[in-house]
Amino acid sequence: MDGTQGAHGAHRAPGTPADRTPTAGAVPRSPATPHAPAGAQNASAQTGAQSAPAPAGPRPQTAAALPQPPHPQATPYTYADTERWDAEPDKRPGRTAFQRDRARVLHSAALRRLAGKTQVVTPGTRGLSWDASPRTRLTHSLECAQVGRELGAVLGCDPDLVEAACLSHDMGHPPFGHNGEQALNDFASDCGGFEGNAQSLRLLTRLEPKRFVRDPRTGEPTSVGLNLTRAALDAATKYPWPRGGRPDDPASPKFGVYEDDVPVFEWARRDAPAGRTCFEAQVMDWSDDVAYSVHDFEDGLHAGHIDPGCLSVEAERQEICSVALGRYVPADTDPAELSEALDRLTAEEWWPHGYDGSAVSQARLKDATSQLIGRFCQAAESATRDLYGPGRLGRYAAELVVPRAVQHECAMLKAVADRYVMQRAEQEAIRADQRIVIAELAAALTTRAPEGLEPQFRALFLAADDDRARKRVLVDQIAALTDAAARSLHRRLTSTPH
Repeated sequence: MDGTQGAHGAHRAPGTPADRTPTAGAVPRSPATPHAPAGAQNASAQTGAQSAPAPAGPRPQTAAALPQPPHPQATPYTYADTERWDAEPDKRPGRTAFQRDRARVLHSAALRRLAGKTQVVTPGTRGLSWDASPRTRLTHSLECAQVGRELGAVLGCDPDLVEAACLSHDMGHPPFGHNGEQALNDFASDCGGFEGNAQSLRLLTRLEPKRFVRDPRTGEPTSVGLNLTRAALDAATKYPWPRGGRPDDPASPKFGVYEDDVPVFEWARRDAPAGRTCFEAQVMDWSDDVAYSVHDFEDGLHAGHIDPGCLSVEAERQEICSVALGRYVPADTDPAELSEALDRLTAEEWWPHGYDGSAVSQARLKDATSQLIGRFCQAAESATRDLYGPGRLGRYAAELVVPRAVQHECAMLKAVADRYVMQRAEQEAIRADQRIVIAELAAALTTRAPEGLEPQFRALFLAADDDRARKRVLVDQIAALTDAAARSLHRRLTSTPH
């Protein structure tokens, strides 16, 4: 949720210069021969399969995998977009390459683990007696996928491609949400740091067991992860640069690839403009913003943490604006614009001015969330169509446009949830305990590994070439844990009851 603001308030991909005006028509790109995999032959091989010579030129399965859709304008996708790092035959002819991508993400263990990872409220905890089940990282990802699929489809994107990106966008997040991410980044400071989006790419291309190739040096099977298409990996990339490489802000902590994952990152980004996200990634990013801003607000009301009446108190509004400035909007934004954004929302007939947990109140709140999602998505659709016209949009032929006023409305919802849910006094005590768990668990694994590692990570640890690589394996193991699993492993290795 770290997008930058373009000219006239357009929502642009991070790292995209604000004065760049994209052209409206899709420019066909030549199909490209993938780079040879680093440390492995470009050969199809499930575990135990024989290696084979690398195929020359574009892989043949892509022609059948992505037929031309019945649409008056040509598809924005080329055969190169449907290529995989390791060529695979179709199991069932007639299914598109992007349908296969979506299915692979949907059936992955990494996605399932998100059910046990914190979104805002820790899974398994409740507030008031009428508190509905709060979102987890998994439910957020499913809701983001629904929003993104529909928004992408009306703009001409392949809906399965956008949905696959939305489903996978949070897969790399560690236990305890952003709090755990900060703690892991501290631990990994001397081996390349930690970033949830870079970890997502690592999962998709390396850690999630699905497809293997032969390592030509050792003859051993080497994982290439889910082996998604080039376009799917690119669509899931929110920050297309390495650590410290953001074009407009080198000091930014956000990045999308670790050093040892650069080969597959460069393959996925082949012919892509440097530092710019593709259109599908921008749709995913805005869908993520919409889903989490609206649903965190909804969850805050359900839990009794947010009193809608406070939003009419001037002192409270100033607090909310101060939270938004610098975090959810640029620090030089006029606070009056933010106040006006909140006024527009609260003036709507469907706005929830109270909540008591009754069935009628729940229905009204659900209608408000639907209205907000529709408002934010339709604004982006209309503004983007006004600039680019009615054709199919995708890849690097367009950029998603979100009006400045709507960005401010979304930002104020985030700030309300931040102020009344995340900044509660008891939450800081919980976050402090979570940081201790991650730090102590990391220290215990550093001392005792390979003890405590799951079989997959134990093998990687024993095969690592140096201490830096071994530490990265420890980071991968901790990041893969759910909240409960992290606490359980911490207790086992430290005998400390956190």
